Amino acid sequence: MTSAAPTKTQYEAVIGLETHCQLSTETKIFSPSSTAFGADPNTHIDPIVLGMPGVLPVLNQKVLEYAVKAGLALNCQIAPYSKFDRKQYFYPDLPKNYQISQFDLPIAEHGWLEIELVNPKTKEVSHKRIGITRLHMEEDAGKLVHAGSDRLSGSAYSLVDFNRAGVPLIEIVSEPDLRTGQEAAEYAQELRRIMRYLGVSDGNMQEGSLRCDVNISVRPVGTEKFGTKVEIKNMNSFSAIQKAIEYEIDRQVAAIEAGEPIYQETRLWEEGSQCTISMRLKEGSSDYRYFPEPDLPPIEVASEQLSSWQSELPELPAEKRSRYEDSLGLSPYDARVLTDERMVAEYFETVVGLEADAKLATNWITQDIAAYLNSEKLSINEIALKPDMLAEMIQMIEGGTISTKIAKDILPDLLTAGGSPKTIVEERGLSQISDPKEIEAIIDEVIAAHPDELEKYRAGKKKLQGFFVGQVMKRTSGRVDPKLTNQILSKKLNG
Repeated sequence: MTSAAPTKTQYEAVIGLETHCQLSTETKIFSPSSTAFGADPNTHIDPIVLGMPGVLPVLNQKVLEYAVKAGLALNCQIAPYSKFDRKQYFYPDLPKNYQISQFDLPIAEHGWLEIELVNPKTKEVSHKRIGITRLHMEEDAGKLVHAGSDRLSGSAYSLVDFNRAGVPLIEIVSEPDLRTGQEAAEYAQELRRIMRYLGVSDGNMQEGSLRCDVNISVRPVGTEKFGTKVEIKNMNSFSAIQKAIEYEIDRQVAAIEAGEPIYQETRLWEEGSQCTISMRLKEGSSDYRYFPEPDLPPIEVASEQLSSWQSELPELPAEKRSRYEDSLGLSPYDARVLTDERMVAEYFETVVGLEADAKLATNWITQDIAAYLNSEKLSINEIALKPDMLAEMIQMIEGGTISTKIAKDILPDLLTAGGSPKTIVEERGLSQISDPKEIEAIIDEVIAAHPDELEKYRAGKKKLQGFFVGQVMKRTSGRVDPKLTNQILSKKLNG
């Protein structure tokens, strides 16, 4: 009797994200220096940023407001009492040799974020709730620029730019509820959407306004004990997050299967080679020697202030998606595209509010207008076509005044110069031909001009109806009512 072949061990990943969001305040968290991006090195600095003797930090109240609003939007419990701490570490881009952060009493805890997952094969949409462990405020460090190549000869050196030092951050730490690269990428995207809807961060990953560190381990399916955790840094896109996680899952599983150890370490994602590489062994929190920041008083958020900030929160992306699907009958895909950017959603809602058909408005915004925005690298509030103009054009299509083709013909002018679609159509004589008798006369002319095609059609080549429609459109510059044209043409051809 032969024994059964051993079953292959199945593994699952346990993933958590630490996300740093740069807050969109005009000045830094503890000093009056500007937070503007792109200035010459070391021009947005001051004695507080540089940690000069005798200076004292003062909390930017806008930072507290933005942090609380972000916590509320993530369904967190806002602490009525919290404090700042000193996190000790020594690095050239940290002028004070410590960072002011929050440790055991953060401003917000115990929240959650729901993500939408689209099955790439079936297109079915599912939802998953990801826990938020904490959200806390802290200051950013500066930036090192490495130059030269030969350290032995002394030609290699590093430059320090302190412009980013002291820029306000919120760090959002998720629970280890994520299991795949797709889930992690969607979590990061939804987090970015929420921050941008709130107006607390621009979420620009290329400029470092949103940075994600991934903590990942693997374990056999069915076990509760976590594996050895590895942190991945240096990811500047959502696709990089997903690819880095998928690579790291495969790497860790292969190591376990081969009997090799997995070290608790920090790794970097290399886009060029599409792999993670070891950077350093991971330090524990005890290495930072946290203690309460003596130069800043504790933070107390009054219930009245909390209620006021709560009332100022906008409708968030998930709420909009649900409303668009339930109230406007849009598909999950259309709702997702429209709500990705707050300005696009507001533009769409203004158009629909002017009694334009929601589905037609969706099609124009997500297709033709979106293509123009992408090619010209513009945002929707920068184009000349305002919501009332688009609504007017859609109503003209619905009313039969113009065809979709005519609308597409005048759209480029509307995008660049604006104006009234009705006026443009009247001035150019582009109104749709909807008189059945006039259309019938044009069709008779077209059929008479193409006897060979008519004979082939009646012999069985029914696809030639499209040829005749094209000829009618050509004679009228696309002005005929296409539905009515097809109806009359079909009767004529088959008669």
